[in-house]
Amino acid sequence: MNKETNIPYKIYLSEDEIPRQWYNVRADMKNKPAPLLNPATLKPMTFDDLRPVFCDELIKQELDDTTPYIDIPDEVMDFYKMYRPSPLVRAYFLEKALGTPAKIYYKFEGNNTSGSHKLNSAIVQAYYAKKQGLKGVTTETGAGQWGTALSMASAYFGIDCKVYMVKVSYEQKPFRREVMRTYGASVTPSPSMETEIGRKINAEHPGTTGSLGCAISEAVEVATKTEGYRYVLGSVLNQVLLHQTVIGLEAKAALEKYGVTPDIIIGCAGGGSNLGGLISPFMGEKIRGEKDYRIIAVEPASCPSFTRGKFAYDFCDTGMVCPLAKMYTLGSNFIPSANHAGGLRYHGMSPILSQLYDDGLMEARSVEQTSVFEAAQQFARVEGILPAPESSHAIRAAIDEALKCKETGEEKTILFGLTGTGYFDMVAYQKFNDGVMMDYIPTDAELEKSFETLPKVNL
Repeated sequence: MNKETNIPYKIYLSEDEIPRQWYNVRADMKNKPAPLLNPATLKPMTFDDLRPVFCDELIKQELDDTTPYIDIPDEVMDFYKMYRPSPLVRAYFLEKALGTPAKIYYKFEGNNTSGSHKLNSAIVQAYYAKKQGLKGVTTETGAGQWGTALSMASAYFGIDCKVYMVKVSYEQKPFRREVMRTYGASVTPSPSMETEIGRKINAEHPGTTGSLGCAISEAVEVATKTEGYRYVLGSVLNQVLLHQTVIGLEAKAALEKYGVTPDIIIGCAGGGSNLGGLISPFMGEKIRGEKDYRIIAVEPASCPSFTRGKFAYDFCDTGMVCPLAKMYTLGSNFIPSANHAGGLRYHGMSPILSQLYDDGLMEARSVEQTSVFEAAQQFARVEGILPAPESSHAIRAAIDEALKCKETGEEKTILFGLTGTGYFDMVAYQKFNDGVMMDYIPTDAELEKSFETLPKVNL
């Protein structure tokens, strides 16, 4: 306990204080996210259109723009209690090291075997698949957190799990792959030669290191061609952001216990699951005019969907078989450089977050990976947690904002999301420690080439 402020280093809620409902920010949004479009007809996707791909109950959540709170099933609540509530930590040691008057808090989601926040949605999607009587699920994974979480959730409910893992991560993160296999999942490097789309991508891009867009295409193909299977996704979709709101709801409740209101809320941004989950309850207050917050999305400079992308309809996958989503995108053919080690590799951003960003309700910045790992190292040395590279994008921005407070003397309160731990990301840490990590920023010409592949949608 810090005697000066009377706020503990770690703020824990009780089991009884775990949220029993998810918060659907779309219900409060004045401009709703644009609907998913059928790629064949360019008409909004209906429940029946989505049934071959997603579980029935998840489709209902995906399409629901009006219900503000959705009950969490009892079976999911029972599982949540194994690792939730997660701690909210006051970063006293980081504040001291920075010499800042800012007060820094982080919501730590790495206190489960999957090592990240992804389990919050994985268990929900596995539950609905089991409830529907399905045999199994297919999915993609980039750095491996989502695949790990889904393999755990699938094992818990006794269903099969097929994971298509971005090839560069499959090769660089063998231990995360082995965690998935330990939980019973099959793991295939993507693009593979096992699917029609994988063979096509390999032919068009010989030697490609893959992307989330490639892996999504393969997972969807297998799900739609295998009886008793459905596809599940770990980010981007409305349903996923909904499930992840347990993060923001818990963080808000923990802060309110001590009368703390954040001025700045920061989250890393790849597809949007962590960021959306953290900010949604606060964003709801902002939209309703009850409070104001400065909300910052932090993305990698090598995959800058928000800061350099276009707000347009695009395919969610490289194979162009999935629905079209209106989002900030770099183009579904965009493949991040293999040099990029920090996760957050998806070409587009959640339609919910894209709309909020376009409406000016949040801001975004991109950061280079060497500065991200500098922040990760500084954080690890004073706070005692080795952060995931993805989380470290938020750490970078939090440190930068705290240093601005040091310059101005302002005592702002900063909240950021620590999405998980980085113990399976040691290849990236090794490159940083050896001084061989390089920054890569795509050129305007590279992005323009990718933008040329955007579908022509006139609505």
